Amino acid sequence: MEASAARGPLMKSLQGWKRPFDDPIPLPRGRQLVTLKDAANHIQKLPKAEQDLEEWQAAVEALLLVVELNGPTMMARIGILRASNRNVREFDSSRKDKPWGKRKLKRDQ
Repeated sequence: MEASAARGPLMKSLQGWKRPFDDPIPLPRGRQLVTLKDAANHIQKLPKAEQDLEEWQAAVEALLLVVELNGPTMMARIGILRASNRNVREFDSSRKDKPWGKRKLKRDQ
């Protein structure tokens, strides 16, 4: 009984790494991160300087919390997506042309 109790958390932890994301995370060149382990391997393959960035550190922390506490995989997914897309510009709505500024009534033409 004690042997199975001692093995229980370890087995739970191993299963945790095998858990799939609800939706795979797309990567460049058609690859995808399907499981939490795939995400961990992807992060480990990044250059050390990139791994040390605050965004990737937050993604690793979220990944570990999901695995260790059996949390929702969406938390790890969000962390990885935020870190992956950290250089993507935010949409600047002030640059968008406003359609209501150019509309003219037929009688005014």
